[in-house]
Amino acid sequence: MRNVANPHRAAGPLAPEAPLPSTAADRVAALLAQCPAAAETPLVAADGLAPVAALWVKDERGRMGLGSFKALGAAYVIARQAAAAAAEPGPDTLKGRTYVTASAGNHGMSVAAGARIFGARAVVYLAETVPEVFADRLRARGAEVVREGADYAASMAAAQAAAEARGWTLLSDSSWPGYTDLPLILMEGYLQMAAEAARQCPEPPSHILLQAGVGGLACAVAAHARAVWGDRPRIVVVEPAAAPALQASIEAGRAVFAPGPDSIMGRLDCKEPSLIALNGLARDADDFLTLTDDEVAGCLPALAAAGLATTASGAAGVAAAMLPEARLTLGIGPEARVLCFLSEQAE
Repeated sequence: MRNVANPHRAAGPLAPEAPLPSTAADRVAALLAQCPAAAETPLVAADGLAPVAALWVKDERGRMGLGSFKALGAAYVIARQAAAAAAEPGPDTLKGRTYVTASAGNHGMSVAAGARIFGARAVVYLAETVPEVFADRLRARGAEVVREGADYAASMAAAQAAAEARGWTLLSDSSWPGYTDLPLILMEGYLQMAAEAARQCPEPPSHILLQAGVGGLACAVAAHARAVWGDRPRIVVVEPAAAPALQASIEAGRAVFAPGPDSIMGRLDCKEPSLIALNGLARDADDFLTLTDDEVAGCLPALAAAGLATTASGAAGVAAAMLPEARLTLGIGPEARVLCFLSEQAE
């Protein structure tokens, strides 16, 4: 466990070549209101998991029937493009278009679902480390699965090369120099869960704990939290110790690659940050905390016993509230009101 206080809080962006995140939550809500599957997810009171005044867990496992918050990302981008292409989008609106991406499973599900609704094709590249169960879920949603690369970075490079060679639309949930337009829209979709959580919290939280891979979830929630609650909550970004891309970038004052071994937090095991997320979190987050695989894995049985079964990736933010050392480090005492996000269903 290691914590870094953010020295760039409320300062300028660390990646000036990329934009700051969107805060247009109303635009997201307006589009999702047209989707029958876009029901609100619950905010669960889980006070028994930590000695705090309130522990609120936003449960994203049932989001739009896709098993994770990622349902709000790529599918939202594709729906926006369909709405721009036709006054009344339908199952053939995007026929002939191919979306390609790399994924650890959940982002690919969102690409597959959005493409299928509007008649497009979805191709998802998976690294060797992604469990076959995710490949099966993608195929069940109509995606074509390509196995390539030893890790996420390698599979993303392969997806990018395929997009350039074949004229496909690359739809990543990360951003890098020269590639920010679609990721900006994708992260805007995540504002829906942040807006729901803000409405559902009976009081403003004192702490918000947000797990991060490339940083999209954390960035969107943090941006909305600052818009709603200002400087009051202490916002903490939680990463695997094996992949501290955001923490390392905050320390360096620029985006850096953070190599490390594979983590059981597979969907968070990203060695490079999204530039948009880095900009937003440098402005909005207070702390960047890393947890080991063992620290997070040790919290999973208690979560399951409380009816909140998830993966190590989905539990990382809640784990920070459950671990005594992390609570001490982050100033989470008996009077704290903590907001966390359970980001995916159990495997």
